[in-house]
Amino acid sequence: MPQDEALGNGTCLPILSVQEIVRSDAENVPERYIRNPDNRPNSTEISLVPDDHIPVIDFSLLAQGDEEERRKLEVACKEWSFFQIINHGVEEAIPKMKAAAAQFFDLPLSEKKKYAMPPDYFEGYGQDNKAEDKKRDWMDLLWLLTMPAHSRNTKYWPLAIPGFQESVEEYATEMQRVTYEILGNLSLLMGLERDFLKELHGEVKQGTRMNYYPACARPDLVYALSPHCDYTSISFILQDFDITALQIKHNEMWVPVKPIPNAISVLVGDVMESWSNGKYKSLPHRVVANVEKPRYGIISFVIPSNEAKLDPLKTMVDDDHPPLYKNGLTYIEYLLYTQTKETEEDKYVNIDYLKIQN
Repeated sequence: MPQDEALGNGTCLPILSVQEIVRSDAENVPERYIRNPDNRPNSTEISLVPDDHIPVIDFSLLAQGDEEERRKLEVACKEWSFFQIINHGVEEAIPKMKAAAAQFFDLPLSEKKKYAMPPDYFEGYGQDNKAEDKKRDWMDLLWLLTMPAHSRNTKYWPLAIPGFQESVEEYATEMQRVTYEILGNLSLLMGLERDFLKELHGEVKQGTRMNYYPACARPDLVYALSPHCDYTSISFILQDFDITALQIKHNEMWVPVKPIPNAISVLVGDVMESWSNGKYKSLPHRVVANVEKPRYGIISFVIPSNEAKLDPLKTMVDDDHPPLYKNGLTYIEYLLYTQTKETEEDKYVNIDYLKIQN
């Protein structure tokens, strides 16, 4: 297939497949993926923090109500906006979920095109950046709304793949359990009833995104996933365990996160920053490409209902901590605002829209 042939059948956005680009020419990187010199992964920005400094939370202890582990969660969210969880009970579902993602991306392009992302909709197969004139990330993706079950749009699910639906549903169910436990502990840390944050979401939605990152001959020129913050309350990232590619911003430096086998990374998003009145900051993060081999990333986004209010919670506001974020904004208002941004750098400043401007 020629590189410039569009995905889809006329109703879908004309987006290239990076996977197909690499298959046809693995030695060159097309111009549309090459970042400007001032917006590339830069080794001088890297902080080689010892691996044991990045917070790790024993989920099994957290679920048992262990106070020390909950205090570790508080420190992780306040100082890092990030942690990895171990002993979470998702271990059996992880290899099946990874296999489901691999099976999808192993399909011929003609089959993947059947699930192509429409121009004005977020689900399906394609790429993250839909604007033709913007630089693109070195990856392809499949985005599915996986929870609640009644919200699933199976036209974007490759149900012909044996076991795909069962593997994704199992993983989504396990991640929903983990989500409720994390939200419950954060509620307690914020001086609230255990179910408060869960109920504040309204109907808790879960989006599952499978990213395929091809190997790249010039990883210094591209981003596998460009720097950004998530528009969610919290997000879960399942990395490949043998390549360090995820980087988080800490103390104004980029910190590589070495994967722990079977661990799941958790990060704070924009919504939680507003609810916590800035105590827990939304985390800038990015993914770098590598020359060695392709890899996968599976992200579970925890998404409030459209009507959920993003006001700072009363327990997070007092005389010493006045409200820093606006009252009355709903999640859908914020989400629509984020879609109006024009430049790569704007991905960092969406949260400013929620702040009270002095």
